[in-house]
Amino acid sequence: MGVEQALSHIPALRRYARLLTGDATRADDLVQDTLERACIKWALWQPGSVLRSWLLSLMHNLHMNHLRDWRHDDGHAAIEEAQEPAHDPTAAAADRMDLQHALAALPPPMREVLLLVTVEEYTYAETADILDVPIGTVMSRLHRARERLREVMMDNGQTRPPAPLQLVKR
Repeated sequence: MGVEQALSHIPALRRYARLLTGDATRADDLVQDTLERACIKWALWQPGSVLRSWLLSLMHNLHMNHLRDWRHDDGHAAIEEAQEPAHDPTAAAADRMDLQHALAALPPPMREVLLLVTVEEYTYAETADILDVPIGTVMSRLHRARERLREVMMDNGQTRPPAPLQLVKR
């Protein structure tokens, strides 16, 4: 067995890359870069460990490198880290119901954790290993990402859903 094992993981890699980048072309480039890196670094993979996790770790590191290179090479502003968007209930009302736009609005660290735990169904520990962060950081980012999505997806801009209706005795 060899690099051919990675081929069965391409759909998961494409899905995660698409959600990370928000763009099909950039996602395909990221998958290709990840597979190229896997071929080059194949000796570093430890047989018996989960290949998919290793590939996603490679992808995460490549994505972070691309973001850093983009920021430094072109003189663009630093990546926005967990800043709240300005609240305007009428702005982008159509986008509010679109989950892809809501995910794209999340800062990359929050989006990565949310996608690995909810879409790829990794445990907190596996996600921490993939992203090379402490498990507490995974839990914190996941909580903040879910809260942010709740805020973005709500029509009325409230931070909490309204209380459920209760039966009242007469």
